[in-house]
Amino acid sequence: MLATLKIVLKNTLPAPVLNLLRGIREWEENLSGRAIRNWRDLSAFLPFLSNRNLDISLRTRFAIVKRLCVISSAINSPHTQEEILKYIQAILLVPRDSRGVVVEAGCFKGSSTAKFSLAADIAGRQLVVFDSFKGIPDNDEAHTTTIFGDSANFKRGYYCGTLDEVKSNVAKYGKSACCRFIEGWFEDTMSKFQQPISAIYLDVDLASSTRTCLKYLYPLLESGGVIVSQDGHLPLVIDVFNDDSFWLNEIGCRKPEILGLGKSKLIKIIKE
Repeated sequence: MLATLKIVLKNTLPAPVLNLLRGIREWEENLSGRAIRNWRDLSAFLPFLSNRNLDISLRTRFAIVKRLCVISSAINSPHTQEEILKYIQAILLVPRDSRGVVVEAGCFKGSSTAKFSLAADIAGRQLVVFDSFKGIPDNDEAHTTTIFGDSANFKRGYYCGTLDEVKSNVAKYGKSACCRFIEGWFEDTMSKFQQPISAIYLDVDLASSTRTCLKYLYPLLESGGVIVSQDGHLPLVIDVFNDDSFWLNEIGCRKPEILGLGKSKLIKIIKE
């Protein structure tokens, strides 16, 4: 597999990226199968390494990719590298004159937080992390299957990572200095939050939690800001995003264009 992987890299990556990889002694170890776990991860790494819109060096990009692999190996990470890199790129593309913070809602054990903090640190942004740190709240939502036919079940207490556990993981694998952790149920904490936001990442599973996040955070999102949800595969969450009356009556605007809605796990809004 490693030999095939090297051939794919040689035929796919631009020459400057290949030269960078050849100059880094550890790269063969990282491609040995221990860190890059599947072809989908690789397909996410390649566009990131070759993205000319990112104002960071190839060496820095490779360092981020390497760190993502290390974090995924060390912490329970129920997400794909593709999902993480989409938001990392959104953070890195925030205009320099933006005053907004970047937000993560729902962090589980802190793997995604550690990864996002790498980009926030480079971009000079504060990463604000909202979580109950008690897992999924009590709910009566009848999740059954995703749009792809996989089972979906979000009982109270699922995906619990304590605040101390998350902070420890971020301190060990990420950049904790740029992080601010806000503990509590979203309805209690987000309703009091007033800072401008440049980018938002939602991994909250429940339709009710999605409604709360959109209600309180979307109005704070700057023009041109990005909101990404990795819950786009859940029918009840799709219903929230697709509810015209919710957008008009509770958020105060018309429903925006939602990229990938009903088709992709990762959905995206760019605020006009």
